[in-house]
Amino acid sequence: MTHTVHPYAHRLGIIRDWKSRWFARDKKSYRENIKIDETIRRFLAKRLRGTYTSGIEIERSESELRVILSTSRPGLVIGRSGENATKLRKEISETIRRVAPGDRRTLKFDINEVRQPETDAAAVAYMVAEGLEKRMPFRRVLKQTVEKVIAAREVEGVRITVSGRLGGAEMSRKEELKKGRIPLQTFRADIDFAHEVAHLPYGVIGIKVWIYRGNVYQDKKTSVRLPSGEPARG
Repeated sequence: MTHTVHPYAHRLGIIRDWKSRWFARDKKSYRENIKIDETIRRFLAKRLRGTYTSGIEIERSESELRVILSTSRPGLVIGRSGENATKLRKEISETIRRVAPGDRRTLKFDINEVRQPETDAAAVAYMVAEGLEKRMPFRRVLKQTVEKVIAAREVEGVRITVSGRLGGAEMSRKEELKKGRIPLQTFRADIDFAHEVAHLPYGVIGIKVWIYRGNVYQDKKTSVRLPSGEPARG
């Protein structure tokens, strides 16, 4: 029997890295760190909806906590003269204090820009959700989004699935549109995956997006020992 595996978790340690990077000394600090990470992610997902936020990474050291945010609209997050970013940093600090009053690490907040949102699954999923929430026909939204994504040079395949009460129908169903290749079982395949929810008057519609951006090969330099004892690089 087959099992459905998350495309990101399937490639951890091969072409993907962990989204939270830190080390816990004991079980108590491990539980606390997990709780803080989940609180930060939930808060930012709710607070930054509409800013095309694609990724939230968390790094921890002995003295500081660094939150790295990837978005295709950094201007909305930073604000005029950085006032939004300052306010957001303060709100995150207050949220952490409520969850873990004993955590005194300094909070650092970094914002990275996603140059091409069409190659990012989270941004594309929100594009679909935005179109559905504007009451556009779901087939038109799917077709336009797939055409826009596949037009990007880095993208070799895209697949979008929507499920729920599509078009306001009484019975929920699932519709899918695919173009190109999506090799889910290939470890070196760079597949970006995201899911989003569109809130409509008659219920919610789930959206899943897979984007295949080609294969990732690691350059390995082989060393050959010559008879003279000097290494030759190949």
